[in-house]
Amino acid sequence: MAAVFFVLYLIIVGGNLLILVFICYERCLHKPTYFIFCHLAMNDLLFGTVTLPKMISIYWLDDRVVPFGACFAQMYFVHSLGAIHSLILLFMALDRFIAICVPMRYPALITTKTVSIMCGLSWALTFLRMAGILANVLTLSFCSSNTIMQCYCDLVSIANLGSGQDEVKFVMAVAVGNALFSLLVPLSFITFSYISIILVAVLKLSRSRSGERYKALSTCTPQIFITCLYYLPRCFVYLSSYLGFAFGIDFKISLVLLYSLCPAAVNPIIYCLKTKDIKDCILKS
Repeated sequence: MAAVFFVLYLIIVGGNLLILVFICYERCLHKPTYFIFCHLAMNDLLFGTVTLPKMISIYWLDDRVVPFGACFAQMYFVHSLGAIHSLILLFMALDRFIAICVPMRYPALITTKTVSIMCGLSWALTFLRMAGILANVLTLSFCSSNTIMQCYCDLVSIANLGSGQDEVKFVMAVAVGNALFSLLVPLSFITFSYISIILVAVLKLSRSRSGERYKALSTCTPQIFITCLYYLPRCFVYLSSYLGFAFGIDFKISLVLLYSLCPAAVNPIIYCLKTKDIKDCILKS
């Protein structure tokens, strides 16, 4: 398992650094869409660094202890980066929606300045919001078990260690409500935007413009795949935890690993192989 996690971490670090370097170095990639890719790559790189080294040390060094403060710090960054990832997927869907559905308005609406402001606010406001969630968890008393059955420190696992049934229930309700808000609001617009794109590509683009139709669908297909991989297991885990459904620990952790780490490893591969400009820059170098 340590070897698998180590290879996965190398893929996440190498792939996302490759995207960051090429987009920053190649002036032909200094476009709003690729700046969104930069923020996604930074998010994936940070998420992998926050989670995977500790997982690897558990297997290789038998290091199973996490200090209280470090555990809360990891939990804070895990949930913050997860919420930011959701917003970045929203921005990517918005970018494609405007580019395909209202292309004449694209240069005016999607600019480098606009993207920088949107992405910057998503990082800043999410970190502030998650600080309030963290402070809410810190109101609990932890005086019994100190063992979590999870691959990293997450809010649900930590809150379940708290004493006081009513207090834990309140903290869990606030956390799950915040998580569903962070997931479902972006997901609603993402779903609307991709349905609109498909309808435009299929119904409005004539047979004589089949090349444009294929380009529109092929551009959105990997993003739809990543969106499903990110959202579906995550929503299932949050809802099942809140509703009290019990699953085997191996199944639950497998789902967490699926939605947490697979997108971070797959994103660079998809965008390097499916994005013509990035692929051309890599081949030139």
